[in-house]
Amino acid sequence: MLKGTNASFGIGIGSAVIVEEKELVIKREAVADPAAEVERFKGALEKTLKKTEELAADLATRVGEKEAEIMQGHMMLLMDPMLTGEIETAITGEGICAEYAIEQVCTTYADMFAAMDDELMQQRATDMRDIKTRMQRELLGIESVDIASLPAGSILVAKDLTPSMTAGINPEHVTGIVTELGGKTSHSAILARALEIPAVVAVPDLMNQVHNGHVIVLDGSEGLVYVDPDQEVVDEFSAKREKFLKEKQELEQYIGKQTVTKDGVHIELVANIGKPEDLEKVLQYDGEGVGLFRTEFLFMDRTAMPTEEEQFEAYKAVAEGLKDKPVIIRTWISAAIKKSRIWA
Repeated sequence: MLKGTNASFGIGIGSAVIVEEKELVIKREAVADPAAEVERFKGALEKTLKKTEELAADLATRVGEKEAEIMQGHMMLLMDPMLTGEIETAITGEGICAEYAIEQVCTTYADMFAAMDDELMQQRATDMRDIKTRMQRELLGIESVDIASLPAGSILVAKDLTPSMTAGINPEHVTGIVTELGGKTSHSAILARALEIPAVVAVPDLMNQVHNGHVIVLDGSEGLVYVDPDQEVVDEFSAKREKFLKEKQELEQYIGKQTVTKDGVHIELVANIGKPEDLEKVLQYDGEGVGLFRTEFLFMDRTAMPTEEEQFEAYKAVAEGLKDKPVIIRTWISAAIKKSRIWA
C-alpha cells in the first residue's frame, strides 16, 4: 500500500496507464536573424493561445464556467505583455532561440512562485511551467499525450499532471488519478474534484512502483493507493465504491428539504466559495447561504489586481444570487500578493 495526499474524494479501481510526456531538451542556440525568431515565437504563442481557448470552452461546456477560468488564467499569462516582452527581449538582446528564451523567462517566474510562503501561490509555479512547455512543444513540433483517448477503466498514473492535461481527461474513461507530485490546491486537483474523479497526489516514488497494466485501487478520501492488490482488497473497495455512489445518490433526495434534526432543531447548511461562479453549485445543492466567501481567490489567475469596482460587482453578484440568504465575506490582504502583483 502507498500513501499520498487525498485530493479528490471517491474510490477508483482500474488498470494503470502511465502518462509520460517526452522530455524536452532545450539548448541555448544562437540565431542569425533575431527579428525572424521573434516572429517564430509569436506564431507558437498564437497557436498555444488558440488551443488554450479551446480547452477553456470545452471545460465550460462539460464542467462549468468556474473550472474554465483555470485555463482562462493560462490565457492571461500567455497574453501578459511583461512576460511576452521579456521573452522577445531575450531573443533580440541575446540573439538566442525562442525555445531557450521561453525557458529562461518562464523558469524565473516559476521559481519565484515556488519560493513563496503561500501554498496557493506556490501552485502557480505549475501553471507557469505548463504554458512554458506547451509553447516549446509548438516550436519543436512535438505533440502532447492525448489523454482524451485513454481506454475505459483507466487509472491515470503520472509524475505530475499539468492543468492543461487534466482539462482533457474524459471522466467516462478515467476512473482515478494518481501522481507522484502535486497538492490539494493545485489546479489539476481542483479540476479532478470538478470532474468528480477520485485522485491521490504526492505519492513518494510512485513512478518506480507502478507499471502499465497494474491493477490499481485508490481511495481518494484517505489518500491510499494499492498496486496489484489481492482479490480481497479489490472486493472490499468495490463494495466501498458502491456504498459511496449509493450514499451520494441518496443525499440528492434531500435537495429542497429543510435541514432539521429528528427532534426538530434546524441546522444551517451553508457553503464556502471563492468566486461568484461558485454560487451555481451552492444553489444547485440547495445551500442555505454562504458561510465564507474567500475573497483572496478574486486575486488569483489575474494579470492585475482587481479594481474596487470589480470586487464590488463580485460581492453584489453573490448577494443578489442568494436573494434573502446570508453571505459572510472575508476581506483579505497578503504579502505574497504585494510581492507579485501582476501574477496574483
